[in-house]
Amino acid sequence: DVPKATKPRGDSDGPRRSSLCDRHCAAINNVQGDLGDLGCHLHRPRIPPAVSPSSCCQQHSDEVCESCVVKTTLTAENVVEANKLSNNYKFGFKKWKSHVTARPWEDRSEIVKELYSDLNVIRGSGGSTVTCGNILYLLLFGWWLSFLYVLVAAMMFITVVGAPYGQLCWNLAGYFLWPFGKVIQKEEVPKSRRALGACEAGAEPSGVGESSALLGGPVPCRWRLRCWVDAGYWQRAGTVAWLCLGYPALVLAHGLVCVTAWLLVVLIPVAKLSARTATRVLLLPPERVLIRRLRMTEVPLEGEVILCCYRAVNPYYYKYAVDGINVFAVNLLPLVLVTLVLGYVDSHNRLTSSPVKFTLALLSIMPLSYYIGMAIASISAQSNFAVGAVVNATFGSITELTFYITALIKGSREGNRCYAEIVKSALTGTLVGCVLLVPGLCMVIGGIRHQEQRFNSRSAGVGSALLFLSVGGVFAPTLFSKVYGKLVCGECHNVTQNPLGHYLCHNCHFDLMENNGTLYYSHVQPLVYTVSLLLPAAYLIGLFFTLKTHSHIYDIHISDCHMPGHHHSAVVHWSRWRALVILLLSTLCMSACADLATEHISPILTNSTISQYFIGVTVLAMVPELPEIVNGIQFALQNNLSLSIEIGNCIAVQVCMLQIPILVLFTIFYPTNFTLVFSDLHVYASMFSVVLMNYIFMDGKCDYFQGTVLVMVYFILLAVYFFAPSPSGC
Repeated sequence: DVPKATKPRGDSDGPRRSSLCDRHCAAINNVQGDLGDLGCHLHRPRIPPAVSPSSCCQQHSDEVCESCVVKTTLTAENVVEANKLSNNYKFGFKKWKSHVTARPWEDRSEIVKELYSDLNVIRGSGGSTVTCGNILYLLLFGWWLSFLYVLVAAMMFITVVGAPYGQLCWNLAGYFLWPFGKVIQKEEVPKSRRALGACEAGAEPSGVGESSALLGGPVPCRWRLRCWVDAGYWQRAGTVAWLCLGYPALVLAHGLVCVTAWLLVVLIPVAKLSARTATRVLLLPPERVLIRRLRMTEVPLEGEVILCCYRAVNPYYYKYAVDGINVFAVNLLPLVLVTLVLGYVDSHNRLTSSPVKFTLALLSIMPLSYYIGMAIASISAQSNFAVGAVVNATFGSITELTFYITALIKGSREGNRCYAEIVKSALTGTLVGCVLLVPGLCMVIGGIRHQEQRFNSRSAGVGSALLFLSVGGVFAPTLFSKVYGKLVCGECHNVTQNPLGHYLCHNCHFDLMENNGTLYYSHVQPLVYTVSLLLPAAYLIGLFFTLKTHSHIYDIHISDCHMPGHHHSAVVHWSRWRALVILLLSTLCMSACADLATEHISPILTNSTISQYFIGVTVLAMVPELPEIVNGIQFALQNNLSLSIEIGNCIAVQVCMLQIPILVLFTIFYPTNFTLVFSDLHVYASMFSVVLMNYIFMDGKCDYFQGTVLVMVYFILLAVYFFAPSPSGC
């Protein structure tokens, strides 16, 4: 698309002060990249050549800076995509990278077009076919598939009647040993043979069965044997022998190759090759299948080209989608079914152990998180603002809340405090990971492609302010208990053998239940309930501020593409009802997987030498967030770091302002061991992470070095959690 020059705002926006002018002048140098595969383009604002940023701001220090106050323009193919893009920049809405509508074919790059093309296109000379990917095919599939064709060919030759199919299998054995640079054609039957073939069926051949004064009637059919060979294909004995002996074995082999290659993703061309062979080539009459080398073939070829493969490996297949669903999410969907079957059928662990079931349940959460995210994005893009806000608020944190609630219920039934500590560790791990790891990875990976990346410091400042408020509110009961609680230790030893000397104590904690819990029930618990009411209220105020009264801080304008060849009719991947059904089913499966994960986590907590803090902070916290991390990295690669930062900030704010108050509300109706009092390690790690993040985001620009700092600090904190002792009572 040709970038559109954005127009300055009119005078109706009111006077602007020099500080706002300076910010917009600085934003002009922000090189915002093309959103590329997203199908929408983020255009850089343009300034008249006669006005430079410095002179502009000097001339309008106290007046309106009309040349600098501009909006970033996003263009989309249709209204639904425009709504999705607009929702990406709304605070509290899920940020989604993939398309929710089908992109016009002509708008796609040649690389993406090749992913969806059939293997029947003959290209020009593409260089040597001896590549690492093709050799990998030979080692994985080619040699044994060719050997199987040789065995089937021998078997068909033994049957005598299946000799033509034996010859076909012999030819295909050489083809599948190295199919690259070769072509399989369907030979066209000459018209004379088609006419004779129609005789046996009683049909009148065109131009032959017409009556005439000389002939006095239709021309009789001769050469009945030749007619029977072509017309009675499915009645021949050789075909019956082929369908009973040779074809089933080859179909099973090609099915195995197809499934294996599809799961490996980069070998999807091999999967297409096998699928097309099983469904087309092996069902053709053997005399109509021709196998030729491309160097011996003249273009154009006579007859239909069925297979023509050049490369076995294509690294760009990570972009491949089926009905709008990424290929990795499609491949992981059977894992969910396997997890549910093993988890609920093999309840006594006869087939698999508890650690295996826990791992499967945790991995199944990833594709379900993807489906929930895409369903939310699809519904929001096709609905009005109110419906989108309700759906995002209701299901935006459903993945994490499902696991937390099931863990608390199991801990309450067993009377085990470890589950409550695991939930606190997971909450802290999500907060720290979204503040340090998510933006840090995006800065590093995006900084490799772009030397310096800029983002909207005002929108990031709003998220940072809410994050400061939320962290202060969440840890207020903890700080209160440290001040007024009584320190109780499990065992103490006198190091110096002197009654007045130093003592070494273990398993120390602040006792809040002294004097029948007067401190907790009279002071700490009311403070927890107060904070749990104030934090959601602050979240709603933040939504009203960013979406209503001060929405201009994002400086985003969405417009449709008006380029020739663009189609404005939206063909959505998932309709609203389909997305709603998928959302509900994914939520139910998510609840089942979370129940299995909490059911089988006990052996890991009791038998593992790793600290329970580390398990909660890493595995339980970050695995459900992997789809969000991938989205953030994709935005950063397209030089749209603002959305990458918003993803981390939004999740962190929702953890503090929505998820924790919901857990507190849940404990009111279903008493559990969960109290809003965290360990010192959680408090220090969270506060230090938030302070560091605000320092990094202060100037509105970053590079890979600053991202490396965030990632390194995150791994240092992980090392601290790894070597930390387990919580008391676990």
